[in-house]
Amino acid sequence: GMPAPLKQNLVATFFERAAAGGDAPFLWAKRDGAYAAWSWRRTAEAVSALSRGLRALGVEAGDRVVLVSENRPEWVVADLAIMAARAVTVPAYTTNSRDDHAHILGHSGARAALVSTDALARPLLAAAGSAPELKLIVSLEATRGETGPVEVHSWGDVIARGDAMADDVAELIAGISPDDLACFIYTSGTGGRPKGVMLSHRAIACNIDSATDLLSELDLGDEVFLSFLPLSHSYEHTCGLHLPIDLGAEIYYAESMEALSANMAEARPTIMTCVPRLYEVMRARILAGVRRAGGVKQTLFETALRLGRKRYEAERRETNGREINGRETNGLTLIEKLIDRLVEKLVRDKVRLRFGGRMKALISGGAPLNYEVGMFFLALGLPVYQGYGQTEAAPLISCNRKSANDIASVGPALAGVEARIAEDGEICVRGDMLMQGYWNDATATGEALRDGWLHTGDIGHIDAAGCIHITDRKKDIIVNSGGDNIAPQRVEGVLTLEPEIAQAMVYGDRRAYLVALIVPDAGFIASYAENRGGDADLAALAKDADFHSALGDAVRRANGGLSPIEKVKRFAIAPEPFSIDNGELTPTLKTRRHAIIARYRETLDGLY
Repeated sequence: GMPAPLKQNLVATFFERAAAGGDAPFLWAKRDGAYAAWSWRRTAEAVSALSRGLRALGVEAGDRVVLVSENRPEWVVADLAIMAARAVTVPAYTTNSRDDHAHILGHSGARAALVSTDALARPLLAAAGSAPELKLIVSLEATRGETGPVEVHSWGDVIARGDAMADDVAELIAGISPDDLACFIYTSGTGGRPKGVMLSHRAIACNIDSATDLLSELDLGDEVFLSFLPLSHSYEHTCGLHLPIDLGAEIYYAESMEALSANMAEARPTIMTCVPRLYEVMRARILAGVRRAGGVKQTLFETALRLGRKRYEAERRETNGREINGRETNGLTLIEKLIDRLVEKLVRDKVRLRFGGRMKALISGGAPLNYEVGMFFLALGLPVYQGYGQTEAAPLISCNRKSANDIASVGPALAGVEARIAEDGEICVRGDMLMQGYWNDATATGEALRDGWLHTGDIGHIDAAGCIHITDRKKDIIVNSGGDNIAPQRVEGVLTLEPEIAQAMVYGDRRAYLVALIVPDAGFIASYAENRGGDADLAALAKDADFHSALGDAVRRANGGLSPIEKVKRFAIAPEPFSIDNGELTPTLKTRRHAIIARYRETLDGLY
């Protein structure tokens, strides 16, 4: 049966689940090339000891504690231990530079920081000098050394110190109220300086109840999550950590994007939270494999896609009572039904096995999922559900359900969430999941939270079935010189469906037409260079006229699916991909439009 809803706070819930879980496996991570588990009991003992050790070193209720680590069991122990000390977890991205850390340490006034590796400790220690409040760093690989006013302790020492103290953790956490702060999550924002979103235990618990209600249609039992997105992001923090804790589920930590397919086969997850970029990469990989195989395999695969799509769109039309693509949406004929049953065995079962073979839900969030990309997986029999959220809502707002999955929308508002559309088209939401505000930023808080409603900054509408459709970010909308509003994400999504195009960013505010900056697909670059016997260096190819015109064909194909104002008239080739390292993607792989424009403005303006 379903676990009882959260009674008090996230830590109390964890200790309750851990008592029930005992020696059963909870957290799985790779050790010496194979997955090894931490049991619930081992995790709980580490949380309790680390929490006491932190208090012995001066961490007090309400203190902010920065956490910098890749996804691993110790991340979970640290987060729970910080909250068990009645302090506030401030997760930071592992990709943060010295300056990023300096901003977060200084802005949050953090008293302590926990860090996993020496490599991650370096930029943090470099930033410590400009963070006067920081007194303590606890490191898993502690390097002693001259760090000035900051004490550096090893994780093992802090745990040993805690072990020697009386165990008062149970009575301490009994005093944590639902309205106490659990964490500050700094939004990696696609614009400006990150703001510290203050989330209470209640806000995250509200999200967990909403998600549990959503998943109740999935016949839940012993669930296995595969955690891949950074835990420092609100989406993974809630859905990839605190939700599985509440469900008493197991969590596997993926090694990397490259190893994700292998990890799926090993973990055989039942639930996974992903961002659209991941689906795009997987779709491109699967399609490339099918093209290489050719012949009968390719024909069967394309049949599975076509019939799966036809069946899905016919069902959606039944439910919505409206046409999708004219008369194409009639159900399958008798012969098609027989063929569909055949490709179910020959194609879809094999695709499902690539995802581990027991996936109940692949939730997509964090950015808009292109319809064609979502459709691709649904047609192949994978349960992809698009949802929507914002850090300011802890982060869940809406999601599609098994009983009604409209991949073109982000689904209806979740249980416990109210949504409405303001007069200017902005989506506004209300409920227990809302943040308490932005730390030390009353102005921004006042703009975002008005009369109890969060103004999301997203533009959209709610259809007759109650599903929310997001058309754009208020801030990102391109208004061309004709006064037309254009959603850049939609155009970019259509461009990147072409196999030659890996990433795209369109531009055209107050201009007569759109232009684009395009990052070509690595496979396309390699095969082009091979055929020409030339160089596969992108910077060199960007100046090659034939290469440019080959990409031009892809842009023309994409334009075929766009309205006249959305068509891309001219484009330039980026000399390198948008990445987290060059600051052009956020840690959850969203395009940082302002950073790309700042870097390439001359090139883009030169296209007019």
